[in-house]
Amino acid sequence: MEKILSYKASGDDTGKRIDQFLAQIEKDISRTRIKNLILEGSLKLFDEIIIDPSLKVKEDDIYTLLIPEAKDPKPKGEKIDLNIIFEDKDLIVIDKPKGIVVHPAPGNHSKTLVNALINHCGSSLSGIGGEKRPGIVHRLDKDTSGLIVVAKNDKSHNGLSEQFKNHGRDGKLIRSYQAIVWGIPKFSSGSITTYLGRSSKNRKKIAIYKDEKPGRKIAITHWKTLKKNTLNDISLIECKLETGRTHQIRVHLDHISHPVISDPLYGQSYKTKISMLNEEMKILVEKLDNKQALHANLLGFEHPLTKETLEFKSEPTEEMLKIINLI
Repeated sequence: MEKILSYKASGDDTGKRIDQFLAQIEKDISRTRIKNLILEGSLKLFDEIIIDPSLKVKEDDIYTLLIPEAKDPKPKGEKIDLNIIFEDKDLIVIDKPKGIVVHPAPGNHSKTLVNALINHCGSSLSGIGGEKRPGIVHRLDKDTSGLIVVAKNDKSHNGLSEQFKNHGRDGKLIRSYQAIVWGIPKFSSGSITTYLGRSSKNRKKIAIYKDEKPGRKIAITHWKTLKKNTLNDISLIECKLETGRTHQIRVHLDHISHPVISDPLYGQSYKTKISMLNEEMKILVEKLDNKQALHANLLGFEHPLTKETLEFKSEPTEEMLKIINLI
């Protein structure tokens, strides 16, 4: 429902920005959301509309803030089974299967994770930017399985976004992936640092670049070999992200000549190697059905409201596990 809230400033509040002052009082509304409400004309100082979020507060000022009811989401909720690892009033952690797109986009307007979450969460979605929708702070490719965290409200969305923006450099965020790759790396571990940007030859692909230009972003992946099988010339690799770019792990592993097995975009030139596998391994790789053997197996972060350290683990898909057991 629409709410009208009233506030009176004390001497301790004097000199604060009005958006900062209101955000300190209203813990369930992000400062960004409050700033946007002010810009939309939803704040009054006494009886005068204020549209400047940087206005300085004075003692005994009386403000009223109109908070409109959150709008229904544009995507529609759909009943889709979810493997829920953790859920509270602020966020939800899902173990995403292969084959489901995270967010509606051209060509994928329905049957996405967002459609499923809108249906599952219902009234617990208090509004991201004024809309009753889940807050996506990171994504997994359609055929990458594993752990993903989603915010239910502005406060948790902003808090999680900050952690993902820092890419774990503050020690709060941990993300680990397991990938089954072609070949056996020369070294047991390493780091890959490049610029990534959309390929000019194939717009579905991301390409490696040596220098920074508009549309290109720095990408850093740390990897280590967990298992190797010299007979079939394949390895199990762990990847930890220092940045989170589109297709980052898939592109980087291909860049060091160890593409993810069954990757339809970046591993096509290695498909002939399937015929060199022993019969048991060949059958298992073919069952991957042209879907990359990549799984987000570890996700850790600081809860944006309770400040509790949370960590979740997930087993790879059954198809991946059968291959891993033979490596």
